[in-house]
Amino acid sequence: QVQLVESGGGLVQAGGSLRLSCTASGRTFSFYAVGWFRQAPGKEREFVTSIRFVDGTSYYVDSVKGRFTISRDNAKNTVYLQMNSLKPEDTAVYYCAANLWSLTATTTRPEYWGQGTQVTVSS
Repeated sequence: QVQLVESGGGLVQAGGSLRLSCTASGRTFSFYAVGWFRQAPGKEREFVTSIRFVDGTSYYVDSVKGRFTISRDNAKNTVYLQMNSLKPEDTAVYYCAANLWSLTATTTRPEYWGQGTQVTVSS
């Protein structure tokens, strides 16, 4: 059974930092891209970032470039999202997702989803 298990969400003040983790299990993810989407109240889910396990190719939405960093630990099948300089507009449920080879803003239906973790940034 394939699972994506997220952790690390919480409440932080504006300007603060959080680190999210997503651990994948249940199959080989070597050629998968794993990343994060987020959904704020009343808004559509949007792509945030992704990284490909095999070669580290990564993508970011413009609004988080320079503030968020995605990384991976292949041995642990885990992806990390370091979020710095957080803003109230980053408040959302963050969902880990995995897709074969590529995961970008144009990926409408990733193969796998995590359960989501809440990130709240207070002003």
